[in-house]
Formats: sequence, structure tokens, C-alpha cells
Amino acid sequence: MSDLTHINESGRARMVDVGDKLLTDRLAVARGEILMRPETIERIKDGGVKKGDVLAVAQVAGISGAKKTSDLIPMCHNIFISSCDIDFTIKEDRIEITATAKTTGQTGIEMEVLTAVSLAALTIYDMCKAIDKTMKIDNIRLIKKTGERSGDFIAEELK
Repeated sequence: MSDLTHINESGRARMVDVGDKLLTDRLAVARGEILMRPETIERIKDGGVKKGDVLAVAQVAGISGAKKTSDLIPMCHNIFISSCDIDFTIKEDRIEITATAKTTGQTGIEMEVLTAVSLAALTIYDMCKAIDKTMKIDNIRLIKKTGERSGDFIAEELK
């Protein structure tokens, strides 16, 4: 169990002490997608979803989710987020969601971007579920992480 940083000597969960770590500039990028029928994509693009502007609401939800990450994930540190942005790429049968966030701190910001992508996708699902019950949230993953003592991470798909 010594490799698991969130487990104490008694085998119970703990919050990792990051107090001795240096403040560094940190960035993380996460990506995911929500697959749906092409007709649903067209309704989103044309503003034909009764609940409103799907991507505008999903963008705000994603940013809000990043800000609330430590409330949702028990061992996640509450960190200062200096910036957070959500981008959408609309394809024929899916919307790709990319979240980017930055902080200057003692711990990473990857959980915040993963949460942002998840909440944006869930919001799209919620706003479109009445017209498309076949939607599928998929492939949420970390794409890039910088500023860590252990070095930078860049997903294989980007190398």
C-alpha cells in the first residue's frame, strides 16, 4: 500500500500533505466527448433545443464543476484556479469537449479539468435527453499536465 499516496499507515483514506511542496505554475487539459444522433447535433447548432443554448449552459456548468471539484471528490485539495476554459468541437455525431485550467500551487489541477469535462457532458445530456435517449458520454481523459515535480505528462495521442 505504500505506493498509494491517499492511504495512511492504517490502510485508511487520507488527504495527502502538500505543505512542503513548492508553488509552481500548473496547467492541465482534459478531453471527452458525447456521442449523439446527427439530428440532435443539428438541433443544438440551430438553437432548436427547448431548454436553451446547450453549449453556453454546458460551458458555464463545466467551469462551475471545476470550481467545485474539492466538494465532489473527497481527497481532492481545494485549490485556487487562475483560469478555466471549455471548448467544444462539433462533429457529425458527437461533440468533443476540451477543458483547460491553470493554477499556481502545490498540487495539480487535473481533477478540476476532468470534472469540468464531465459536468459539461452531463449538462449537454440533461438538456438534450428529451430528444435523444441514445447519447453516450465517452473517452474522458487527461491530455496534458505540466508543472509537476515528477515532470510533464502529454497523452500518447498528442506525441
